Amino acid sequence: MSGSAGRDAAPSLAEVERIAVLGDPVLRNLLITQSYADLSRALTRRTGASANWCTFAAWASKQAGQTIRQEDLHDAWENLAGNSPTVRQAAANLARAAQQLGARQDVAEITRTAWAILDPRAALDRASTAVARGNQKVFAEIGREFARFTANCLPDEAPRPAGLDSFCAALRPGLPPEGQDYLRQAFTSYYQACFEPDAKQRAELILLANLAIGCHEQTRLQPEIAAALDAAVAEPDPLIRRLLTTLLPYHGWLVYAAVVVLRRLRGRTLLDIAAGRFIAAVRRQVRALLTAHLMVIGLADGNQVRLGQDLRASFPAALRQLSNPELLALLARIDPTPDSPRASGATDWANLPERLHFIADLFRSCQEAPQVLQAPFTPDQTAAIRAGRRPPGPL
Repeated sequence: MSGSAGRDAAPSLAEVERIAVLGDPVLRNLLITQSYADLSRALTRRTGASANWCTFAAWASKQAGQTIRQEDLHDAWENLAGNSPTVRQAAANLARAAQQLGARQDVAEITRTAWAILDPRAALDRASTAVARGNQKVFAEIGREFARFTANCLPDEAPRPAGLDSFCAALRPGLPPEGQDYLRQAFTSYYQACFEPDAKQRAELILLANLAIGCHEQTRLQPEIAAALDAAVAEPDPLIRRLLTTLLPYHGWLVYAAVVVLRRLRGRTLLDIAAGRFIAAVRRQVRALLTAHLMVIGLADGNQVRLGQDLRASFPAALRQLSNPELLALLARIDPTPDSPRASGATDWANLPERLHFIADLFRSCQEAPQVLQAPFTPDQTAAIRAGRRPPGPL
């Protein structure tokens, strides 16, 4: 962040818009993460030590940064693929099917050729790109609105309905992905929380706002999340075509043409079946790796929240029994196990209802957790990021 924004100040609207269009996805993500932390701190100065949406967004963005930077992702893939008996057997079966059609290379060489053609590492690259695109998309919209809200509404020392109405008038009517009704509900609740003297009612207003933005964000992110988890490898037919023309450079096209004719006359050939099973096995491994890598959030205390596991934390006292009608209505739509984190684990992060259920319980259980409110980066890292540099060492 530029020095003009101030050492501890929240980013301005202009600063958010500048960051959102940066071309370097790694630096952009670091600045997005830090901006969320700064916006979170600006709001907690008015509402007290309760996590807001930006608080959680900072940690989620930091985790996304690991995928964007592909830290340990390719090494993890090599270990995962090499240790999978299913993948190894499927590759060997594919090699033997190719040998039956005239390939003279041994199984090991054919397997290496198939891996080179399939290039599952490229799927990991596509997943990284999808995560970076989602990180940018959410910040460009929601980070922008938080910057507007921070500048236009947070300075109010007494309720100013006209100012809030003016802020909300710029939000698009309707539900996501195009409308911003959830954002209108959220910022109205945050504003009310700034002036609510009762601690319990204030906590419920903040939770309502957090969940409303969560519903908007997750609906908007659905294409990017699905793309990240479904970073597909090649289809069977292109693999077969390239495999045969590589292994049989002088007549591979003729053999491939024969396979196509046999497929049309008799159905799938042995090579089709072997290629399909090999690709299916690789896809399962790619998705397993991405799921394990994406579905975790690391916190300041070194603990990790596994998104595929049920939350074990209890709800804070102020949020155990809820009374806010809007909050109860929203939870009735997204939380099938009300007042309990039971069955909160999202086994398929591409499933929007599962994701919203988990987020509802995560936001509720961690809203008053001190570790969530800590800074995502060390002071030295923060200084480097604000200066527009990637800090050295692990992040």
